[in-house]
Amino acid sequence: MLAIRVRIKPEGEKVVSLDLSTPLQLIGRSAEFQRIVEVLSEDGDLLITGVPGSGRRTLVKGGAQEVGAVVLEIDCIRATDGERFLQLLTEAISQNWELVKIQNWVNQYASDFFIFDVEKKLKLSRSLSQKQLWQAFELLLALPQIIAVDLHKRLVLILHSFPHIRSWDRNSLWEATFRRKINQDTHVNYVLIATIAETSHHSDENNYPLETVQLPPLARDILAVWAREMLHVQRLTFDSRSKALTFFLDAVQGHIGDAMALIRRLQTSCLPDSFISEQDVTEAIEGLLKDLSMTYESLLMLLPANQVHLLECLALDPTEKPQSKDYIQKHGLSRGGSLQGALTGLQHKGLIYGAEQAYKLAMPLLALWLRQRLN
Repeated sequence: MLAIRVRIKPEGEKVVSLDLSTPLQLIGRSAEFQRIVEVLSEDGDLLITGVPGSGRRTLVKGGAQEVGAVVLEIDCIRATDGERFLQLLTEAISQNWELVKIQNWVNQYASDFFIFDVEKKLKLSRSLSQKQLWQAFELLLALPQIIAVDLHKRLVLILHSFPHIRSWDRNSLWEATFRRKINQDTHVNYVLIATIAETSHHSDENNYPLETVQLPPLARDILAVWAREMLHVQRLTFDSRSKALTFFLDAVQGHIGDAMALIRRLQTSCLPDSFISEQDVTEAIEGLLKDLSMTYESLLMLLPANQVHLLECLALDPTEKPQSKDYIQKHGLSRGGSLQGALTGLQHKGLIYGAEQAYKLAMPLLALWLRQRLN
């Protein structure tokens, strides 16, 4: 767990220092990390919310390692239907349990639905009907507990972008079954990783509650100390006579993922034993945005037109009240359900924050790129 120390000088100035004997990836997240470890050790289930690049995966995997758990991971964006979801789950199991034990399980309990192929991987035996898929799903959900007991270890099942399954699980049958089953297992932790918008989704929360850990943007002073220490490793220093550090902090807006990308750029573009100037930071930002341009263009192509328009408006003209009459008229936005639908869609994709963060773009470098593109 990362140690952040804050002391107050006699004249009242706050000074933040960083203990680098612990992982830098946990910067500013010590309270959240400790809570994750506590929940996992107590057989609890978790909902980790935050924007892409906020450190959700790093914290969960670090917490699982802390409690000595075996980790199974599934990227639910890749699960386009129930059959694909089962395939991803079988892949995760194949990577974390002895092959002979998987083979024995198939032979005893699941030979009607699963096979152990020539590549020594657990797979669905054939294309199954919906009823058969459901039976296979229920069988497969028994395995995490069996594996945990067999290994004498806790098992943490991490589902990245879990809300994505609702695109095909229209009646929430798979989600409800999954929550109910995992909640019953005494050696398995169910960890759902999602955007902050998921915090307000109350799907059967009374019966199967999840402890929620939310990751907001990092404070500027903590991020400033981290950036200095990261650069110090490469014998680089922000020029204190310039606004280089301010430029850096303004660009990344507390987003640890964007900050790490910019640090790596500075480490490769600046000579060791030198001071980083405002020009150095500006050039590093411009180079990074150029590298990311194709990624951002592809992202916009995947969004509905009304979401792209709103995203561009919020990048150019940030506001706490995008639903206000003046803002709607100024930017030619649609009133009512269309605007609210665009706001909700962008929040669920992790591209903007909600009202608690004044609807600003969640990815600061994307906001910079949009402003450059539109200007």
